[in-house]
Parts: sequence; structure tokens; C-alpha cells
Amino acid sequence: MKERYISTRYSHKDIEMKWARSWMEDRVFHTESEPDRPTFVIVIPPPNVTGALHMGHALDYTLQDIFVRWNRMKGRLTVWVPGTDHAGIATQTVIERHLAREGLDRFSIGREAFLEKAWQWKEEYAQRIRTQLVRLGASCDWQRERFTLDEGFSKAVRTAFIRLYEDGLIYRGERLINWCPRCLTALSDLEVEHHEIQGRLYWIKYPFKDGSGGITVATTRPETLLGDTAVAVHPDDERYTHVHGKILILPVLHREIPIITDARVQPEFGTGAVKVTPAHDPTDFMIGQDHGLPAISVMDEHAKMNENAGPYKGQDRFEARKRIVEQLREEGLLEKVEPYKHAVGHCYRCDTILEPRLSKQWFVSTKPLAERALEYADRNKPRFIPENWGNVYREWLVNIRDWCISRQIWWGHRIPAGTCNACDHIEVGEHLPQHCPACQNGQIIPETDVLDTWFSSGLWPLGVFGWPDETPDLKVFYPTTLLVTGFDIIFFWVARMVMFGLYFRQDIPFHDVFIHGLVRDERGQKMSKTRGNVVDPMDIARDLGVDSLRLTLARLAAPGMDVPFSEQTVKGYRTFMNKMWNATRFVLMHCDDQEQLEPIRPEDELDHIDKWILTRLYETSQFVHESLKNYIVNESSRSLYNFFWNDFCDWYIELSKPYLQSDDRHIVQQKKRVLVYVLDQTFRLFHPFIPFITEELWHELPITKRAHGYLALESIPDPENIPSFQNEAKTWKKVQDIVAKIRQIRTELGVSPHTRIPVRISPDTELHNLFITYEKAILPLAGLSEIVWDKPKREKGWVYDTLHSVHFEIFIGSAIDLKKELERLQRELQKLGGQLQRLEQRLKNPQFRERAPEHVVKETQMKHNELKNRYEKVFQYVEHLKNAT
Repeated sequence: MKERYISTRYSHKDIEMKWARSWMEDRVFHTESEPDRPTFVIVIPPPNVTGALHMGHALDYTLQDIFVRWNRMKGRLTVWVPGTDHAGIATQTVIERHLAREGLDRFSIGREAFLEKAWQWKEEYAQRIRTQLVRLGASCDWQRERFTLDEGFSKAVRTAFIRLYEDGLIYRGERLINWCPRCLTALSDLEVEHHEIQGRLYWIKYPFKDGSGGITVATTRPETLLGDTAVAVHPDDERYTHVHGKILILPVLHREIPIITDARVQPEFGTGAVKVTPAHDPTDFMIGQDHGLPAISVMDEHAKMNENAGPYKGQDRFEARKRIVEQLREEGLLEKVEPYKHAVGHCYRCDTILEPRLSKQWFVSTKPLAERALEYADRNKPRFIPENWGNVYREWLVNIRDWCISRQIWWGHRIPAGTCNACDHIEVGEHLPQHCPACQNGQIIPETDVLDTWFSSGLWPLGVFGWPDETPDLKVFYPTTLLVTGFDIIFFWVARMVMFGLYFRQDIPFHDVFIHGLVRDERGQKMSKTRGNVVDPMDIARDLGVDSLRLTLARLAAPGMDVPFSEQTVKGYRTFMNKMWNATRFVLMHCDDQEQLEPIRPEDELDHIDKWILTRLYETSQFVHESLKNYIVNESSRSLYNFFWNDFCDWYIELSKPYLQSDDRHIVQQKKRVLVYVLDQTFRLFHPFIPFITEELWHELPITKRAHGYLALESIPDPENIPSFQNEAKTWKKVQDIVAKIRQIRTELGVSPHTRIPVRISPDTELHNLFITYEKAILPLAGLSEIVWDKPKREKGWVYDTLHSVHFEIFIGSAIDLKKELERLQRELQKLGGQLQRLEQRLKNPQFRERAPEHVVKETQMKHNELKNRYEKVFQYVEHLKNAT
């Protein structure tokens, strides 16, 4: 017989790129729309074209690919649309940094040249991202790849804007918005990151005009007092009843301003009197509108003081703050300065401290859109997994504010609008007229602002399938089935896709939303360049293999929980790949290179352990299907891992070895059929998780039935088609448990793995025949020299135990020094008891739980649980040895 051959050594580098290229070249994952066929549709959360993929992307795309491959193998018409996002501010910021290194900026090279560079950047980095996704095994339909600035998608964005404007849901108005003085653009409320900083609270006296004293206000931003147009107190604050309506003299600029009353003032803050600067604070803006106060802006777009700042014109805001405080101190108007911690808004892209700025911008009136989304949310549409994120999503919709969608940058979708330079008439449309249709005199000047990136990405599930055109793809693939994403963009993206989907297509864009956690380091800390704990997934893939990385992420991805990632864990799953490779190689060594083995059928002649492994395969398949149906990826991968390593490799292969050496060809052939069948079915079940190694090994199997040229297109095992023998499996499990117990006792008591010892088993057991039948296989598995069928006598040197009503004892008297081993275990027990007591005291200490970092508390609790389990085990073996000595 000529043996089948695969390499003696598993090398991920030899197989991963080979299959990645092969899948791509043969367009394995491309599908056309087919009406009336069950579908599974998913659109990729498009990565920004700003650089390489990070570990969060690796988690996100691994989870998506698992669901995609599983559904494809279940026979559904499966579409996974890939693509990238132009990421307006993020991409422009990166390109501007590159220009700065050359001593240039976007204004010096002009808009056209800047956009040309941006497109060059996009081509380079989109290709890099595509390559990385392919490398990670993402089974996307690459023939459907989209970009948020491509021609078809841009048409969708323009159509959406025009329709919303015509329906009165987009308007242009002067409002106080979040302004980034570095990016020189407006930001929506969601793009503001609030960081707590150690600042100062300045107590400033505003004199009364009549010279009768003054009123003191507390502020964190004294530079904005130059734009004050009032001081406000709460109408019910009795401290200030006598000053209502009085006139104050504004410090520095000596302008007259009134004292007004407003219920929005918080009497407990500072002195209870607050300065009102309508052009520089959101609450002040609303107070100013209600009281008819002028809004005086004192800063320009760069956050430098403007012509309204008097002598401070041209100074940076923070320099002006310093100088104004000095002047106030000199004039005796600065009462005191106190340290003050408070949250300050920062740009989510460049981390610059933002300024509230009065500006004319474009807005979406979101309330009507949110109301429709809320109606569906009340019906659990879309369904969030875990469901608590649905409550977070719903709460945000209830409290939604109008959305500022215009950005003063160049990279993005130009707003399809223009303004008449004579009468300020606004014209919106695909093609703008040259002359104003309202006054006939002026010219329409096209809008230079672009749309917020999230406006276009909110149309992603629609635009990728051809909307606004009524395409066959749109009819078949919308709404999609599932969205996989992180919790951090529920408001940025998920909610906006739902609102747009309902408005433009009268249906939610996806049925289910699977929310995963963040990838953190092994200590539970967020990965960041500052901490130096960032891990590049492509480095891990290169060194340890994509399959090892994917299985690690799958095993750790508990629904809604953060993922504690460590390279050491990946190394552990790399060991599993070796195990899978070597187990397959062992089976193939017993197969002729020409033979083709038929699948197992229930009516085949099967022995007890055959029936047990097939039943375990059935149970595992059933569990995997149920888990993935409920998006429990970590448990489905765990069950497969345990089945292959423990049941198949450690037990079934070992139990099969004596039969593979049999002179009876029929026995050998039947055992090979079971081995190959289980491998075939296991590779199919495992393929969504570890696609490369399973594709490679599956092609080596001597099986007769292959419907396709790729495992990726084969059917996944249906549990109902796997033979199952529950009674036989339960009986054999009892034998397994006893063997495992013997092995555990040996290990705990320090018996060398190479030392064979006898076991004495009571003959009055239902398992007697099974032990006799499989004795040759059981002896090496349990490290036994013989099985003596007799009642346990509890003699010196024998350790007694009982399991499943079976009484047995093993002789260790000649294998170890009983007295020394007992003393060792008693010392360990004492040591463990002390450690447990200290950890229990720490955990009971409320100060430790309140003050210690969360990851330290978790680690302490885990260590306590581990020590407790160990203590109980050692205590048990101390009792064993006491009885044996």
C-alpha cells in the first residue's frame, strides 16, 4: 500500500496565501441575485482609508466571516459586500500632516491638487486594506466592492440630500456648533470627545453701573467674557432678588450689560450668577435667543481673538486668557482662582480642544426620522445582541438633537446646493443653474462645504445595492440580515442607517445587530500607542498564522464583552493547529493514496467507541448550529475545540490504534472510514472559524463525495444526518470518566507518566464487558499495567475511589514515597490556605473594591477561585494518601 502523504510539519505560510489567492482568482465568494431563495446578507462596516487594519478590525471581520461562511455552507444565497469609507476629516488630517512635512498645506497647493493627492492616498490604502482583508480570510464578494465616494454611491448621497431638503428635513441656519480650530470644520455632537482636565475656576467681579458694588461670577473661560451680553441669575434665587434688571459694566471692554433671570441657571454653581456669552456656549445661546440678547463672537476660525476682542485681537485664546486674568487682577476684579476639574470637548480626530462657534451650517431635523425608528424599536426591530444595547440605542433616539452635517473640509461629498450672491436664495439640486431663479440678477455660487462622513455611510446598506435605482440586487438583498459592529458607533452609524433606511426604503436596513466589545490587552487595558500595548494583527498573522489568530478571537469573543488579547493565547491555538495537522497526517498514513472511502451510514457495522465518537460529533454539530444561530461564537468554537482535541485526538484515535494494526482487513477498513468521516465532518464544522487549514486538509481526505472544488462551498453537517447512538455513548462516557479519574489521581500524586501501575476494579459493574473489550486501548491511556477484577481491599499502598457506582483502587506504593508525598501535599495545603485567607480578606475590603482598577479586582477574584479549586483538590488527595499509608 502506498500511503497518502502530507508534510510532516504544519506551516501556515505554505497554505494561507495559496488558498487566499485561489479563492480570489476563482471568484468563489461571488453570487448573483436570485429571487425566492433564502438569503444571508451582510455589509462590511467600511474601514477608513487612513491606514492599516488594527486588532479591533480583525475581531470585527473575523466574527463577520464566521457568520458568512456558516450561512454560505448552510446553502443560503450569501452576500458579504466589502468596501471602504472616505473618512472625510480623518483622511484629510492625515494628508495634511504629510503636506506639513514638506512645508506645505492644503491652501498653498489648492483644492484640485489636494483632492488629487487624496485620491492617490485612497488608491494606495484601499488596496492595502483589501490585501489585509484577503489575508485575514474574509470571504467577501470582491466583485461587489464599493467606496463611499465612487460614482454610484455619490449619486445615492446627492439624492438623499435633495429629497430630505425638499421634504423640509434639511435646513440651513446659523447655530452654535462644535468647531475644531485645527481641522477648521464643524463637528456634530457625536464627534466630540469629553475628557476631564484639571483647569481653574476664576471668580470675577462685574461692577454695577451706578457704582453701588457689583456681582461676582465664576467661569472656567475668562477669555470669553469679552463676548458677554448679560449676567443671569435664577429667578427664585433670593440672594439676587434685589438686583434683577440692574446694569453692569463688563470688565476689560467696559460695555453695559443687564442682569437677567433664567430658570436654566444652576444656583449651586459658583456664586449662582453666571456670565451669558451667546456666541460661545450652547446654553448661553438658547438663553440669548429667549431674551433677545446679541451674540458677539470674539474668536476667529483659528480660535484667535478677533476684532470684537478689543486690545486682545490676534492673540491665541489661551494666551488671551492669561493676559485677561492679569488685567483683571491689576484692576482688582479677580476675587480668587481655584483648581477645578471639568469635562472639556475635544476633536475626536485630532484631540484639539473645541470651541463652540456661531456659524451658518446645514442641519438634519432628526426628530421626525427618530420617531419612525422608535416605532420599530418598540417592536424590537432591529434586534440587538446583547439586548441591553437596544435600550441604549432607544434612549438616544428619544433624546436626539438636530444633526450638523456640513463640514468645512475638501475631501468628501460636496453639498449639492448653492447660494445667490445677490439675494441669498438657496438652490438645491443635481445641476445648479448659473443665474438665480428667485431674483434673476445674481449668480448661484456652489456650496464649498462637504457632508459629514456619517451622512454618506448612513446610506451604506442602500447605496451598495444601487439605490436610488430600483436594481435587482436592491430588491433581493435589502434589507440585509445582520450588522456586526462595536458599541462605540451605535449612534454615529447604526441609528443613522436605521433612520435613513426607514425613510428612503420604508424598512430597517438589517434585522439583527450583533454588538461586540473592544479588544484590550491581557490586563484589560485599552490598546493605545501611548501605553505601548498596541498589537498589529498582521504581525500576529505573519508569525503565528491567521487561523491561530481567528480562533483566538472567536474563543474570547463572548457577546457584549471586551476581548482580553495576548500573544501567548495565540501561541496556544497555534499548538492546536499542529494537533489538527498531525492527527490528520496520522489518519492519512493508514490510507492508500488511491482509495476513496464512503461516508458512514447508521446501518454500518459499528463498535461501541465508533458509536460514541459519532454521537459526540452529532452533539457537537447540534451545539455549534444552535450557538451560531444565537451569535454565541465563543461557545461554538469552544465545543469544536474540545471535541477535536479531547474526544477525537486524545480518545478516539488512541482507542483506534490497536484496531488499525489488526490483521482483519474489514476491521481496519471500517475504522478508517470512521476516522476519515469524522475528520471530514469536523473540517466542515470548523471551516468558518479556521478556513485555511481546514481547506488544505479537507482536500487531502480520501472521500468520495465532494459537491464542489472548495470546502468553502460545501455543505456544513446537518446534525440530523449524523448517526447518533445516545445509549452507547452514555455508557462509554462512564468508562472515560473512570479512566480520566485514574489519570488525574496519578498526576496529582506525582506518579511518573512512564510508570505502569495496576488497578483493582470490582467485577459487579455494568461496565465490565466494555473494560474487557477495550482493555488493550485502556491500559496505555490510563498508564496501567493490568486490570485486576476483584473487590477493592483498601490495603496499604492502594488509593481507593469510586465513580458511577464503580469501586476501584490503584496501587501507587511502589511508584512514589507515600510518606514524603503526603508531607508535600500537606505543606501545599497549608500554603494554599494562607493565600486563600489573604485574598478573601482583600476581596471583602470595600476600599479595595472601590479604589483598585477594575482589571485588578477581576484578576484577584479569578486568582481566588483558582486557589479555592486547587485547595479542594489537594485536600481530597491528602485524604487519599492518609488512607493509603
